[in-house]
Amino acid sequence: MSITQSVIDVVTKRTGSDRVAKVHLRIGKLSGIVPDSVRFCFELIAADSPLAGAVLVIEEPLGLAHCRECGEDFELRDLILLCPCGSADVAVVAGTELAVKSVEVV
Repeated sequence: MSITQSVIDVVTKRTGSDRVAKVHLRIGKLSGIVPDSVRFCFELIAADSPLAGAVLVIEEPLGLAHCRECGEDFELRDLILLCPCGSADVAVVAGTELAVKSVEVV
């Protein structure tokens, strides 16, 4: 709930009292944030704000990693940090983000 509250705070800080019609979020698959929980909390928390009734659109990009052993870049669908070559010496390069991508106001 606190993550969703922070998202709403960020949006209202930028939009003030303007009515918000749509919020686009980007929540990486490796972020540890459950998009369905954000959706549920968004409706509850936004009810008494300029975001009441706003549509929440969430993109869920896969994680990306780079293998330090073989040099390959590959997708991660979960936090099992293992390269297809078998190495566990990998660096996560994407998929951990939580970002407000855009906001549409009325």
